[in-house]
Amino acid sequence: MKRFSIFAGTVGGLALAGTATAGLNSLSYDLVGEDLVAGTYTVRLYADVDAGDRVDAVYGNSDSSFMINMNGGASTYQNTTYGGATSKSINSAFFAIVPSLEWDSYVTIGCLHSDGYPFGGNALQDIGIDWSGFEAGGDVSSDNGTWFVTPADAQGEEQGGRVLIAQFSIYAGSGDYDMMFSAGFQGKDASGVTWNGADSVQIAVPAPGALALLGLAGIAGRRRRRG
Repeated sequence: MKRFSIFAGTVGGLALAGTATAGLNSLSYDLVGEDLVAGTYTVRLYADVDAGDRVDAVYGNSDSSFMINMNGGASTYQNTTYGGATSKSINSAFFAIVPSLEWDSYVTIGCLHSDGYPFGGNALQDIGIDWSGFEAGGDVSSDNGTWFVTPADAQGEEQGGRVLIAQFSIYAGSGDYDMMFSAGFQGKDASGVTWNGADSVQIAVPAPGALALLGLAGIAGRRRRRG
């Protein structure tokens, strides 16, 4: 398996890095709630990693494309006035006057909001991705883009064996699933060795009454690791 370092220049010209046996195990998502924005269900998507690991970047390149693809007429809720494509655009100070902003759809690493909750600071950056389709509630893809933090930023560290990478409020479609998410990932293991991996997950509408039955335990959508 080829392994690359996304911090070696542009994402399209990645340099070879060291190999590692640890790294991305799978992607999973939790159901946060239904009708937090009317007509949607909200999920948070996580990269599952080993204890002591971290995620520094989510990316698309020629080997591992980044893609969000909506299926069967599904779409994502987007607060086009106050929100944005990444957690750096989610200002929690506005939640009291714009409650739906808390449930906007966006990508991240670790942090929920621009204030850095729950880490106290949000150093997320992104480059090379055209978010216009996503911000219109639809698809986005990139073979030369990334959102990332540096290895010194605490928000990349695993919490309970996983790292938050996105939140989506989804208007369900007519297909067997509503969203396909696919990307490459880079991080470090507990000993500081760089790892790379790639995976994808299909996000489906929860069964009727799922939230009442499961509380906030969540629904995990796991796929075999690829890379």
